[in-house]
Amino acid sequence: MRHDNGGPEGIRTPDLLNAIQTRSQLRHGPTSRAKDDDNPHLNGPDRAAATMLNRMKTRDVPHNILKGGGFVALPEGDRPHPGVVVIHEAFGLNDNIKDITQRLANEGYAALAVDLFSDRNKPICMARYMAGMLRGSVNRFGVEDLKLALSYLAAQPEVDPDRIGAIGFCMGGSFAVAWACTDDRLKAVAPFYGANPRPIDAIQRMCPVVGSYPEKDFTASAGRKLDVALTRHNISHDIKIYPGAQHSFFNDTRRSYNKPAAEDAWKRVLGFFDAHLNVEKEESGARGRR
Repeated sequence: MRHDNGGPEGIRTPDLLNAIQTRSQLRHGPTSRAKDDDNPHLNGPDRAAATMLNRMKTRDVPHNILKGGGFVALPEGDRPHPGVVVIHEAFGLNDNIKDITQRLANEGYAALAVDLFSDRNKPICMARYMAGMLRGSVNRFGVEDLKLALSYLAAQPEVDPDRIGAIGFCMGGSFAVAWACTDDRLKAVAPFYGANPRPIDAIQRMCPVVGSYPEKDFTASAGRKLDVALTRHNISHDIKIYPGAQHSFFNDTRRSYNKPAAEDAWKRVLGFFDAHLNVEKEESGARGRR
């Protein structure tokens, strides 16, 4: 269904690297841009962790700077990088989401993981988020917080404000789709097993979309409907339904994790983001959505 129209910085010793490796770093190893000779004295997981840590800077975003705070991972180098806002699922801004944020940074993206629960009453927030999702509203509760997060990310000196996208999971995937219908600063979004806005033709204002959905899940039908609507409105997209995969198949901390589907989805996201975000400024205007 592809349519193409239109961390801690300064840590070096193997012992410390072993101590702070995350599950995702051990499971996924170096990403496609990692060089084998970055750390010649290390092997296997040690080299993978060293590569990721040496190539990025991470920091927490204080609540007084951004509503709810967040977690930022920046690639090496001072030149402006394309940015990605990472939207968590119902489990909140946890280690899994931070891992994904760091994986994006290791691929050259300045990534900001938002926290939609911090400093809030989580049950009340969830009720409001779910109500907005069930109504299909594109201006649902929480979207304004995402817009503020994008503004914060775009203002960072390491970020190119004209090349920013978003990725979201479950609740976050639904947010990514709804948000992209109302904010033309987004240049590409990657929803994972999210719901669609209503009416579906609200997506006619969306940026390019790379969506990943599990076949054994209620969101599979949402993915198919989104594919049809994006085609109808001539919006560049790549929507894929994964046979046999279940909800949260991308989350490697849960029993539903599906490694082949997750690896393929990640490859598709990186390829799509590379085409729509990792471009020169003068080219970005030609990719406008309207």
